Amino acid sequence: MSPNLPILYSFRRCPYAMRARMALLYTSINVELREVVLRDKPPSMLAVSAKGTVPVLQLADGRVLDQSLDIMHWALADSDPRQWRRIEFGEATDELIAHNDGEFKAALDHYKYWERFPAESQDYYRAQGELFLAQLESRLSAKRYLFGEQITLADVALFPFVRQFAFVDKAWFDQSPYPKLRAWLDEHLASELFVRAMKKSPPWQDGDSLITLF
Repeated sequence: MSPNLPILYSFRRCPYAMRARMALLYTSINVELREVVLRDKPPSMLAVSAKGTVPVLQLADGRVLDQSLDIMHWALADSDPRQWRRIEFGEATDELIAHNDGEFKAALDHYKYWERFPAESQDYYRAQGELFLAQLESRLSAKRYLFGEQITLADVALFPFVRQFAFVDKAWFDQSPYPKLRAWLDEHLASELFVRAMKKSPPWQDGDSLITLF
């Protein structure tokens, strides 16, 4: 094992970790992948990032990136073969991702875990999330991807969250009035990049001899 490999603490089903893994795979950056169990987080992860959430990337020089977007931008600064980062879309991309990570993520959490939020019904919380889905549908009605005919950072950053929203009630989503968004989601679900990013790894704990290269 090379001591120079970055270490990625991840959880397979976390949407933030998904987009970080996809960016690392896209840029062909090799890391030591440590799949964690969130209810039993390894002390080594908490030692480098006390916030206790994934993903966490510990770089070879000791720096720690514990925000998924920071990991994505770090990876893309090293390599961006198909130009995910487009300067002309920079500000609009930031705004769209901020909306996704803010209002939409809050609606998603309320929709998925609606029993924890008894003030309103699940249908109400779904309707709140649909405000964002409708915006994405409008974008995709004119273009194949969110910012044109090629995948950009925005598509990959948003896709895991739309996926999570869709699978709360897949039967509803499959007949929802968002055909362009459904096609966009299906394309990402079937992509080689996503399939590779979702490869199962055994849970890792401090002292484990098993190392999974990503």
